[in-house]
Amino acid sequence: MAFGTLKADTLTHSTAGSLATNYVVNGSAKAWINLNGSSTVATRDTLNVSSLADEGTGQYLISFSSSMGNDDYTISGGARSPGVASGVLNAPSNAAGDMATGSIEVYALGLGDGNPADFNHVFTIIHGDLA
Repeated sequence: MAFGTLKADTLTHSTAGSLATNYVVNGSAKAWINLNGSSTVATRDTLNVSSLADEGTGQYLISFSSSMGNDDYTISGGARSPGVASGVLNAPSNAAGDMATGSIEVYALGLGDGNPADFNHVFTIIHGDLA
Protein backbone atom coordinates (compact mmCIF):
# COMPACT_ATOMS: atom_id res chain seq x y z
CA MET A 1 0.00 0.00 0.00
CA ALA A 2 1.36 3.43 -0.93
CA PHE A 3 1.22 6.31 1.49
CA GLY A 4 1.12 10.02 0.70
CA THR A 5 3.54 12.72 1.68
CA LEU A 6 3.21 14.78 4.82
CA LYS A 7 4.54 18.32 4.47
CA ALA A 8 4.84 20.62 7.45
CA ASP A 9 7.04 23.49 8.51
CA THR A 10 6.05 23.37 12.17
CA LEU A 11 5.11 20.65 14.65
CA THR A 12 2.82 21.74 17.45
CA HIS A 13 2.04 19.89 20.67
CA SER A 14 -1.00 20.78 22.75
CA THR A 15 1.06 21.55 25.89
CA ALA A 16 4.75 21.43 24.91
CA GLY A 17 4.67 24.21 22.30
CA SER A 18 5.91 24.30 18.69
CA LEU A 19 9.07 23.34 16.87
CA ALA A 20 10.15 24.03 13.29
CA THR A 21 10.55 20.74 11.39
CA ASN A 22 14.06 21.71 10.22
CA TYR A 23 15.20 21.17 13.84
CA VAL A 24 13.86 17.62 13.68
CA VAL A 25 15.44 16.91 10.27
CA ASN A 26 18.80 18.55 11.02
CA GLY A 27 19.01 17.53 14.67
CA SER A 28 18.20 13.84 14.34
CA ALA A 29 20.92 11.21 14.36
CA LYS A 30 21.68 10.07 10.82
CA ALA A 31 23.35 6.84 11.95
CA TRP A 32 24.01 5.00 15.20
CA ILE A 33 25.26 1.63 16.33
CA ASN A 34 25.31 -0.39 19.54
CA LEU A 35 27.87 -3.15 19.14
CA ASN A 36 29.59 -5.94 21.02
CA GLY A 37 33.26 -5.02 20.74
CA SER A 38 34.75 -8.05 22.51
CA SER A 39 35.20 -11.66 21.40
CA THR A 40 33.17 -11.96 18.19
CA VAL A 41 32.40 -8.38 17.16
CA ALA A 42 28.73 -7.98 16.25
CA THR A 43 26.01 -5.36 16.08
CA ARG A 44 23.21 -5.32 18.62
CA ASP A 45 21.12 -2.64 16.92
CA THR A 46 21.77 0.05 14.29
CA LEU A 47 20.35 2.81 12.15
CA ASN A 48 21.80 3.49 8.68
CA VAL A 49 24.67 1.03 9.15
CA SER A 50 25.34 -1.47 6.35
CA SER A 51 28.31 -3.28 7.85
CA LEU A 52 30.76 -3.46 10.73
CA ALA A 53 34.37 -4.64 10.54
CA ASP A 54 36.78 -5.46 13.36
CA GLU A 55 40.00 -3.60 12.48
CA GLY A 56 42.00 -4.57 15.58
CA THR A 57 41.91 -4.05 19.33
CA GLY A 58 39.24 -1.45 20.04
CA GLN A 59 39.16 -0.39 16.39
CA TYR A 60 36.02 -0.69 14.22
CA LEU A 61 35.05 0.34 10.70
CA ILE A 62 31.39 1.35 10.49
CA SER A 63 29.97 1.61 6.94
CA PHE A 64 26.81 3.61 6.29
CA SER A 65 23.81 2.37 4.28
CA SER A 66 23.22 5.94 3.05
CA SER A 67 26.33 8.09 2.79
CA MET A 68 26.78 11.37 4.57
CA GLY A 69 26.50 14.51 2.41
CA ASN A 70 30.06 15.63 3.25
CA ASP A 71 32.88 14.87 5.67
CA ASP A 72 31.88 17.59 8.13
CA TYR A 73 29.57 15.43 10.27
CA THR A 74 30.02 14.84 13.97
CA ILE A 75 30.53 11.63 15.88
CA SER A 76 30.11 10.85 19.55
CA GLY A 77 29.95 7.74 21.65
CA GLY A 78 31.36 5.72 24.45
CA ALA A 79 32.20 2.25 25.63
CA ARG A 80 31.81 0.11 28.73
CA SER A 81 32.38 -3.37 30.07
CA PRO A 82 31.23 -4.86 33.38
CA GLY A 83 33.87 -4.26 36.06
CA VAL A 84 36.05 -2.13 33.76
CA ALA A 85 36.41 1.65 33.62
CA SER A 86 34.32 3.25 30.91
CA GLY A 87 35.82 4.21 27.60
CA VAL A 88 35.57 7.02 25.10
CA LEU A 89 35.36 6.99 21.31
CA ASN A 90 37.93 8.62 19.05
CA ALA A 91 37.75 9.18 15.28
CA PRO A 92 39.06 9.44 12.63
CA SER A 93 42.07 7.21 12.61
CA ASN A 94 43.37 7.52 9.04
CA ALA A 95 46.68 9.24 8.37
CA ALA A 96 45.15 12.23 6.56
CA GLY A 97 42.78 12.94 9.44
CA ASP A 98 39.83 13.09 7.03
CA MET A 99 36.49 11.44 7.62
CA ALA A 100 34.91 9.53 4.73
CA THR A 101 31.30 10.04 3.66
CA GLY A 102 30.56 6.30 3.35
CA SER A 103 32.15 5.03 6.56
CA ILE A 104 33.94 5.99 9.75
CA GLU A 105 36.73 4.24 11.59
CA VAL A 106 36.54 4.57 15.35
CA TYR A 107 38.66 3.61 18.35
CA ALA A 108 37.28 2.64 21.77
CA LEU A 109 39.84 3.95 24.25
CA GLY A 110 40.11 3.13 27.95
CA LEU A 111 39.70 6.13 30.25
CA GLY A 112 42.46 4.97 32.58
CA ASP A 113 45.29 4.62 30.07
CA GLY A 114 43.93 5.98 26.77
CA ASN A 115 44.82 2.77 24.93
CA PRO A 116 42.48 1.00 22.47
CA ALA A 117 40.52 -1.76 24.19
CA ASP A 118 37.80 -4.27 23.32
CA PHE A 119 34.72 -3.32 25.35
CA ASN A 120 31.52 -5.38 25.67
CA HIS A 121 29.43 -2.36 24.70
CA VAL A 122 30.46 0.29 22.18
CA PHE A 123 28.05 3.09 21.24
CA THR A 124 28.46 5.47 18.29
CA ILE A 125 26.14 8.27 17.11
CA ILE A 126 26.51 10.28 13.89
CA HIS A 127 24.93 13.70 13.26
CA GLY A 128 25.16 15.60 9.98
CA ASP A 129 23.60 15.81 6.53
CA LEU A 130 22.84 12.76 4.41
CA ALA A 131 23.79 12.78 0.72
